[in-house]
Amino acid sequence: MTPTESPAPTGGPRRAAFIFIFIVVLLDILAFGIIIPVLPKLVERFMDGKTDEAARMYGYMTLSWGVMQFFCMPLVGMLSDRFGRRPVILISCLGLGLDFILMALAPDLTWLFIGRVLSGATSASFSTAFAYIADVTPQAQRAAKFGLLGAAFGIGFVIGPALGGVLGGFDPRWPFWAAAALALSNVAYGFFVLPESLPPEKRAQFQWKKANPVGSLALLRRHPELFGLAGVLLLMNVAHIVLPSTAVLYMSYRYGWSEMAMGLTLALVGVCAIVVQGGLMKPAIAKFGERKLLVIGLIFGVIGFAGYGLAPTGIVFLLAIPVMSLWGFAGPAAQALMTRHVNATEQGQLQGANSCLMSISGIVGPLLFTQVFSVFIGTQKGWHLPGAPFLLAGMMLVLAVWIAWQVTRSEINTTPPDAPRA
Repeated sequence: MTPTESPAPTGGPRRAAFIFIFIVVLLDILAFGIIIPVLPKLVERFMDGKTDEAARMYGYMTLSWGVMQFFCMPLVGMLSDRFGRRPVILISCLGLGLDFILMALAPDLTWLFIGRVLSGATSASFSTAFAYIADVTPQAQRAAKFGLLGAAFGIGFVIGPALGGVLGGFDPRWPFWAAAALALSNVAYGFFVLPESLPPEKRAQFQWKKANPVGSLALLRRHPELFGLAGVLLLMNVAHIVLPSTAVLYMSYRYGWSEMAMGLTLALVGVCAIVVQGGLMKPAIAKFGERKLLVIGLIFGVIGFAGYGLAPTGIVFLLAIPVMSLWGFAGPAAQALMTRHVNATEQGQLQGANSCLMSISGIVGPLLFTQVFSVFIGTQKGWHLPGAPFLLAGMMLVLAVWIAWQVTRSEINTTPPDAPRA
């Protein structure tokens, strides 16, 4: 049996398979988290310390990253449906490690920009990780498992930004080297221990019409509730982009925090995410159900963004973090609701479509929020509201709350789409 044809985990091995993919995602998020505190500041250095111009340029860089995700994620999703999840994850991790090396060596803004573009292509495998979880998890348990996978994101954002902030305090290039080492170690780990989750008999034929963004998104129109939840997910993704695109520049500009302080702040965000998605998600699902928990999470997101945008001091900003973390209920609940409407052979395509929504937000969000931030801190205008991007993101979640409640009003069909029917 070849490394790409490991047996699909069933029954007892499901827990082990989940642990494997949890560690794979954790190492990837660690690699991303390490560079978060330093990448915007590195751009700012290349722009001679001009924060408003750096915000615009960083927005263009993040936009290019989102464009690459838009085109690559549905392709990656279809490839994983055809050839299995494991080879897609391993190849992506290898490309990501090499890309971090390129950014570590970048002599100027042009090469850093190129590295960011390539990163958009090589980091398109997160959809495959979610498809992997759908493969090995019974339908009723998927929300809780997606929540635990969200905890991996939280752990990565505890250790990653804190480590990146410390390393960046010595040299802004060091975090990129550390990220490269983590990504490449992920390849070695996955090659030796990660089993395949999709057996050959459940694999779908590769179809170019479904591997492009438009074809991938067509799946979301199959059911009214699925389409509505896709709209909610899109609004959530766009709103979330305000954090990676403007948070570091915002904290530095408004509160005067150093790279280390910002890294530790992002670590606190990760701790709160671990508590919510790793510890509270399962009992919350049991108590409220997926529909109510989706709406509850979105409401806390609205409150959290208001707190970020209006916080007059750094202490108030920090106090808003635990509130914002409860937004973490919404994502796993929405994902679990969406998986109910496709069968086993389409889970990769669904996650590819969801990731395509994420990449659309990666195209729209960075340019939107960085330009809003730039305008509201610019000296040429008569207003000064640095928190405007966060307030705009909160307004998006208000709309998402209304849509979510409306489209999930009908009773959820608890029969798995791929189960035998009478």
